[in-house]
Amino acid sequence: MLEKERKKPQKVYTEFVSKRLMERLAFAVILLVALTGTGVSSGEGASQEVVVTVDSTNLRFSPASVTIVEGDTVRFFWSGELLAHNAVAEDGLFDSGDASRNVDYAFTFEYGTNGTHQYVCEPHEELGMVGTVIVEPAPQSSTPEPEPSSPGGETTSTEETWVPFFGLEVVLSILLIVAIYQFGRARGMGEVGLVGPGSEDSDEATPEDGV
Repeated sequence: MLEKERKKPQKVYTEFVSKRLMERLAFAVILLVALTGTGVSSGEGASQEVVVTVDSTNLRFSPASVTIVEGDTVRFFWSGELLAHNAVAEDGLFDSGDASRNVDYAFTFEYGTNGTHQYVCEPHEELGMVGTVIVEPAPQSSTPEPEPSSPGGETTSTEETWVPFFGLEVVLSILLIVAIYQFGRARGMGEVGLVGPGSEDSDEATPEDGV
C-alpha cells in the first residue's frame, strides 16, 4: 500500500512532463508548417482578371486598351446588347466565337505570350471597333525556370530547392532532441527524489535495526 502511494507522485509528475513535451512538439510542428507555407506562397504571384465590356452606342470596347502581366486573364463580358459583338485576336491567339448579344468569354495569357495583341469585333471592325491587350513579362521571381538536365537526360534539382526546407528540418530536429532530453532528465530527477531518506529502503531497514 505504501509503495503504491509513493509511486503515485511519480506517475503524476511523469504525466505532467509528457503533457509539456507534447505541447512543445505541437508548437514546433505549427511553426514548421507556417514557415513552409510562407516560403511557398511568397514565390507565387496572384493572377488577376480584367473585364472588358462593349459600348454598343459608340461601337467601342470598354476599356479599349488594357495592360496585364503574363498569367493574368481577360474576360470579355456583355449581356443584352442591342447589337451582336465578338472579340477575335488578329494573331489568332484567342477567339470568343460568333458575334452575340450575350458573351462571357475568358482567356488567360500564359507565360510566353507577352507583347501587344490587337483584337476586333468582326461585324464592326470597319467602324473602328478594335481593342488592344498589352501583356508585360512576368517578374523574374515568379517565372518558372526549367531545371537543368544532366547528360543522361535526367533533370537535377538545384540547391535552392532543398536548402530552406533542410534548415527547417534541422530546427525541428533540435527542438525534438531538446524536448526529449528535458523529459528524460525530469523523469530521472523525479525517480531520484522518490528514492532517498524516508524511502522504501529506509523503511525496510527500520525493522532490522529493531531486531
